[in-house]
Amino acid sequence: MRAAAIVGTGALGQNPLAMIELDRPRLRGGQVLLKVLACGVCHTELDQIEGRLAPPHLPIVPGHQIVGEVVERAADAGRFEIARRVGVTWLHWSCGRCDYCRAGRRNLCDSARWTGHDVNGGYAEYAVACEKFAWPIPDQFSDTTAAPPF
Repeated sequence: MRAAAIVGTGALGQNPLAMIELDRPRLRGGQVLLKVLACGVCHTELDQIEGRLAPPHLPIVPGHQIVGEVVERAADAGRFEIARRVGVTWLHWSCGRCDYCRAGRRNLCDSARWTGHDVNGGYAEYAVACEKFAWPIPDQFSDTTAAPPF
């Protein structure tokens, strides 16, 4: 699949983004595979691209404001039907066991993994999401309206 990935750190006059080919993502437990329909741009992506927020590894596909269509589900993923349009958040995964997670504050989990930072995000043809951090998009919103622009 094609993806726009961060391949280096940003410096004035350099472009750290490149179009690359990646294998289509493989699912793990509780995940859905999305055909990306739209992905917003946020300061987080700009901070990564321009080098103020270093990704933990390169290359990484940025983009955490994803609207996508479910095209495949892991065996234990049943929250969304195939072809359902969903939105994906910055929070990709949390442990579910720590005090923060148990208090419903998963965004503060010390073990959290972030979409487009720790795991590949939505600047690609396909993206993987943990179904518990994906949300149905009402039909009255277009793809680009639901994926907030910068």
